[in-house]
Amino acid sequence: MIIEKNLSKYIVFAEDDIINALKKISDNKSRIIFSVTESGELEGVLTDGDFRRWLTQQETINLNQPVSRITNKHYKFAHHTDDPEKIQACFSNEIEFIPLLDQNRHLVAIARRRPDGIRIGNFTIDAHSPTFVIAEIGNNHNGSLELAKRLVDEAVAAGADCAKFQMRDLKTLYHNAGNANDASEDLGSQYTLDLLSRFQLTPDEMIAIFDYCKAQNILPLCTPWDVESLAALESYGMEAYKVASADLTNHELLTALAKTGKPLLCSTGMSTEAEIAESARLLQRLGAMYVLLHCNSTYPAPFKDVNLNYLDRLKELGDCPVGYSGHERGIHVAIASVARGAKVIEKHFTLDKSMEGNDHKVSLLPHEFRQMIEGIRQVELSMGSSAERRLSQGELMNRETLAKSLVINCNLEVGQVITADMIEVKSPGRGLQPNRKQELIGKTAQRPFKAGDFFFPSDLDVAQVEARPYRFRRPWGVPVRYHDFQGLLQKTNPDLLEFHLSYKDLEQDINQFFDRPYDLDFVVHSPELFAGDHLLDLCSPDPNYRQHSIAELQRVIDLTRQLKPFFQKTDRPCIVTNVGGFTIDAPLPLSDRGKLYELLLDSLAQLDMEGVEIIPQTMPPFPWHFGGQRHHNLFVDPQDTAEFCRTNGYRVCLDVSHSKLACTHHKWSFKEFVEQIGLYTAHLHIADAQGIDGEGLQIGEGEIDFPALAEDLDKTAPKASFIPEIWQGHKNEGEGFWIALERLEKVF
Repeated sequence: MIIEKNLSKYIVFAEDDIINALKKISDNKSRIIFSVTESGELEGVLTDGDFRRWLTQQETINLNQPVSRITNKHYKFAHHTDDPEKIQACFSNEIEFIPLLDQNRHLVAIARRRPDGIRIGNFTIDAHSPTFVIAEIGNNHNGSLELAKRLVDEAVAAGADCAKFQMRDLKTLYHNAGNANDASEDLGSQYTLDLLSRFQLTPDEMIAIFDYCKAQNILPLCTPWDVESLAALESYGMEAYKVASADLTNHELLTALAKTGKPLLCSTGMSTEAEIAESARLLQRLGAMYVLLHCNSTYPAPFKDVNLNYLDRLKELGDCPVGYSGHERGIHVAIASVARGAKVIEKHFTLDKSMEGNDHKVSLLPHEFRQMIEGIRQVELSMGSSAERRLSQGELMNRETLAKSLVINCNLEVGQVITADMIEVKSPGRGLQPNRKQELIGKTAQRPFKAGDFFFPSDLDVAQVEARPYRFRRPWGVPVRYHDFQGLLQKTNPDLLEFHLSYKDLEQDINQFFDRPYDLDFVVHSPELFAGDHLLDLCSPDPNYRQHSIAELQRVIDLTRQLKPFFQKTDRPCIVTNVGGFTIDAPLPLSDRGKLYELLLDSLAQLDMEGVEIIPQTMPPFPWHFGGQRHHNLFVDPQDTAEFCRTNGYRVCLDVSHSKLACTHHKWSFKEFVEQIGLYTAHLHIADAQGIDGEGLQIGEGEIDFPALAEDLDKTAPKASFIPEIWQGHKNEGEGFWIALERLEKVF
């Protein structure tokens, strides 16, 4: 059980209309609201179940009437002064929320079953949330408000979620009223009192630094070391409280903290397991929301004493989220604790480790804190789940290149039986994996084989997918290479061919592949990789690298002009290009992308593009460059892509799979993306997408709503041509393309 005193998300006024009440139910995600009078008296309760039951009884629906007309007046409640055990007894399978009333029936709090997560400001702490990272400034400002502000600025720049301070009323906290000159004190206490007497901020300065945190968009938190400090922080309106290790056994202060109804982050250093369990039981009985932080209160803590494995036990003891408050040297233990389940990380933060004060020595400098947060975020991304293992897109690509396949060593006609001695294991991994050999033996061939052909999963099926003529509302084609386009043309009726070039193709004599003109249009897809491991990058800040890229793309343009006479329906052939602008370790900030677009324009201006049209391809946030992931920066965001096209007169190739991944990652509307970019789209690559990096999937095997997409494209890009850009769709004589076209024909 927890007791919530922040009631705004649960309350509506009795005269509010039903529509507003339903919005509140939807927004608070708790499926319940409480209707109160203007004086705060609880008038009734409404759950989503109550509303549905009321709805089924109405002949006409009027959602503009006061909510008080439909609220449940027969609700179970308790008094806010009742013993926690009595309140706990009110819950049942049907009742998850108990309103707590005062003697005048005013709603003063809500008891609810313990939720899976805890909310602090705009942050949620639960099993699936990002780690909440606290920069523990404490007293490392050494009594200077200006230094405190600099520390806050650096914490923001490092990526911290929270800047935390400490507040003490020395006169009431210490038995000697905080007398730093008390000669009778032990050496350790004398040292601590001396520092505190000189390095505390005044109450007004504390408020000023809290306000400064909010202005810098970082959450301020504070540790109250005594009841007087707690009262001051409550008066300010602190969102949550950190409980110092020294106070975990201070049940009087713990009780006062719990009664605020605010979430508590409780360090467990210097406490035995029995004491931790006792304090957790107290917090549970008081209905507190809390996180237990594993901690070793030694400065610095020896690595051998940290014991991160105890996080599992701590979670059991507290029945709550857990975190780690570290005093050891470096950043690696804190990062490792995230892999062990820590959802809150607290580390001390300073600008100078040599400053006076014990905490400075165990604090992280800004660049160290930034590195720690980068490590934490990397670990979070790498954690995944315990679901069934699936191959990543990069693994699939590398499996094609590095693994092995089942290959036939003889010719075989349709209807003949496949025997064991016909099957060999060869590289690359383009076909059926070797572990499926036994499934092939005894199968009847559904297609003719030549010696050296790969077996594919479809060879295990009874029915085979075959190409046929297709009909679409817009021009369409298929991806081809020099060596296979004539064979694919014999199977179907495309309006165009899109030649996917390798850098080796630039060295070929095209006359050996073209013996006559075709009544078709064509598109060229420029290579991304050129000889010498050169990835095309027209935006490279390295002038030599960029000039090399310009020269390579000019070769592609020249080849495109050579191809044009063979395609009678082509006026100005398009060249689909990944223009570059990728980074290896992290995406560029928005402020830096403009510089790359300027470099791109300069590169394009140096090209002789007479008779052709360069159409940059929209890109995913995490492109796979030959089995390794990068970060893309250009033609990912619809706004700067549209601005580039509008300002400079360019069109794009809208790769719907890439752009769906970008929308998923950035939480953009895919529909709005298509509406913005469709106006500047010359050509389309159509494939499905999954998650943030699952690109080129078969139609219907990802997350794209293709009927909705077709409707949007008909409005914004009705003349744009398309190809099915299915990854490895060319295998088995274009099998993946034919499956895609069968499915797309129903909507396009």
